[in-house]
Amino acid sequence: MKRVALGAFAALALSAVGLFWWQGKAEVQRNAPPPSTEPPLPASSDLPTDAPANMRGPAPPEATELTREQQRFFRYDRNRDLRITRNEMLSTRSDAFRKLDKDGNNLLSFEEWAHATADRFDKADRNGDGILDQAEFATTAPKRHNKKSQCKC
Repeated sequence: MKRVALGAFAALALSAVGLFWWQGKAEVQRNAPPPSTEPPLPASSDLPTDAPANMRGPAPPEATELTREQQRFFRYDRNRDLRITRNEMLSTRSDAFRKLDKDGNNLLSFEEWAHATADRFDKADRNGDGILDQAEFATTAPKRHNKKSQCKC
């Protein structure tokens, strides 16, 4: 009895799916543009056939490879004026916010986080003008660890 009911249900489901597919196909065909009755256009010879070397125009810009430090600098320099303001430095420090929770209780206040970041900014800002140039920003780079020196084979 269960097999008969299951077979009937499967047949009804397949019929419903087929019906919806058939109606959807008819709707697409109804909204399609009518076939063109115009003869196809002859091949145009208006296109340039000269070699690209003989064409004139501006040269495409050359892509320059940025150093790792330049890439890091431009992640912070949001307006691309080659200077990092305090607001630009603070806006990208959300990942460091999680690292500042020393006791692991997830109760680090924003003021504590901003104070630590502002201290880091002040240490890097050697001339005290409130703006980091590229040379000053380079001093804030994280220290890279050499994995080969840690191996004790």
